[in-house]
Amino acid sequence: MLWTSPNTIIGLLLGVAGLPFGAHAHVRARELAVVFHEWPWGPGGALTLGNVIIHTGDSLDAECLTYAHRAGLVDEPGVILADHERAHVLQYMALGPLFLPLYLLCGGISVRNRFERAADRYARTGAGWWPW
Repeated sequence: MLWTSPNTIIGLLLGVAGLPFGAHAHVRARELAVVFHEWPWGPGGALTLGNVIIHTGDSLDAECLTYAHRAGLVDEPGVILADHERAHVLQYMALGPLFLPLYLLCGGISVRNRFERAADRYARTGAGWWPW
């Protein structure tokens, strides 16, 4: 967690900025993260920064579609958002400050991004969060 603390600090600052506008926070031990729910800005969904998950909804236990499904590449059942975001927390913990540059080099928020494909794989199977 210390290795990814610069990312976590950014996540905490963003999360705290949403508190006066209705966001609320709690610790989710299973996700190894502080989660900010009802975050008031953005297109919807969740964003992980280190050991912080910023979520525009009210529960990470909701089902969501995989990136490949949304892109029309496959027809597969939804996954639990918490499982997908936990994979990103694990990726951050392994890569620390290297995560964000590598994530962006791999295509950002996209079905082509190996980090997102690995997070979807982990959410479907419980294994395989490593992007390589």
